Amino acid sequence: MAVQAKRPRVTGPVGGGDDKDKDPDPVAGFLSWCRRVGLDLSPKVAVSRQGTVAGYGMVARESVQPGELLFAVPRAALLSQYTCSISDLLERERGELQSQSGWVPLLLALLHELQAPASPWSPYFALWPELDRLEHPMFWPEEERRRLLQGTGVPEAVEKDLANIRSEYYSVVLPFMEAHPDLFSPRVRSLELYHQLVALVMAYSFQEPLEEEEDEKEPNPPLMVPAADILNHLANHNANLEYSSNCLRMVATQPIPKGHEIFNTYGKMANWQLIHMYGFVEPYPDNTDDTADIQMVTVREAALQGTKGEAERLLLRERWDYLCRLEMVGEEGAFVIGREEVLTEEELTTTLKVLCMPAEEFREVQDQDGWEDEEREDSLMIANIPKLKESWRQLLRDSVLLTLQTYATDLKTEQDLLSNKEAYTKLSWREQQALQVRYGQKMILHQLLELTS
Repeated sequence: MAVQAKRPRVTGPVGGGDDKDKDPDPVAGFLSWCRRVGLDLSPKVAVSRQGTVAGYGMVARESVQPGELLFAVPRAALLSQYTCSISDLLERERGELQSQSGWVPLLLALLHELQAPASPWSPYFALWPELDRLEHPMFWPEEERRRLLQGTGVPEAVEKDLANIRSEYYSVVLPFMEAHPDLFSPRVRSLELYHQLVALVMAYSFQEPLEEEEDEKEPNPPLMVPAADILNHLANHNANLEYSSNCLRMVATQPIPKGHEIFNTYGKMANWQLIHMYGFVEPYPDNTDDTADIQMVTVREAALQGTKGEAERLLLRERWDYLCRLEMVGEEGAFVIGREEVLTEEELTTTLKVLCMPAEEFREVQDQDGWEDEEREDSLMIANIPKLKESWRQLLRDSVLLTLQTYATDLKTEQDLLSNKEAYTKLSWREQQALQVRYGQKMILHQLLELTS
């Protein structure tokens, strides 16, 4: 896994009272801060640049066994809208800080603490990545982003992000900062800095899971967890963050030999999600959570291509409207295909069933307002796809072929690059990362082609 720009020291126009560029040993300062705030690191672990995939990470000084505590972060050391220096103000004006993301209070907390002369978190900020070197695709030139990631879903996701960030900044964040000039200096009133902090929160914050009885509540707001955000991600991780009332605990989940890096997980993330949210990918075939999307409207388009005459097209639109009423499909939705299973099994099964059933059967389903679940179709595990009805397989195959047409290159082109080490090493870091995203998706889609033929 390559995460080149993930852990350089923070620099730029904002910072605490100390000049971080002149800090000879930010790790020593951070560890001293940890001791002051009661953040207990096991003597078996070390924060280091040596032996990590990139930048700062955490490595085992001694062998670690599953269940061993690696470190514990007291809740008072967390940086959130509730612990920052302006927490009372953020709480009082909570109603004015509502936004689509729900991140505005934390982002305002970060904007304030970064320029506060005596922020308690200054030693923690010293281990942040350089804000002007974040590698999220939102910072790539638009032409490069579209050229390298066409077909992957990333450019569309980034465009939504950028529009939401700009709207949120000018409608909520900037007016709040201008209303409190004593708390936010002019140097932090910047859309560019806000972009960078959104990317940082996207990549480095944590969100405490709701309890089972709280499932109906809004998600908990994001928070920054010192030490925990030093750990890099791997699908096959060896540590996990646990939440308790007093602290957050990072616990080993696998044996970790001496000298090996300690990895957390950011969740089950496909490579397109990793590059979108975190700015890196896992090279093929390491990411066992990788997926490929087939847009729901692509399946509709494939079905329309198979119709003959206006009557069949009208009937197909009726079928699609019916699926919309069932909330199985939507104009912006996607069917998500993993390496071993279809993650949106119910949606895809229902869609194939409705679009492929005989017209008479569809009329009966409409009249009865559905069908009984007694005759469950074969599960859409990838291995079961050849067992599907021929009409289902054909529609799925046509949808895959349309999806593959959205990429700028074919699978053979990607394979040739990956198999030629000299050519691959000549690619830029962004080109390598984008290639891994495209290749992983295409491998899943070509597997579907083979299984539906």
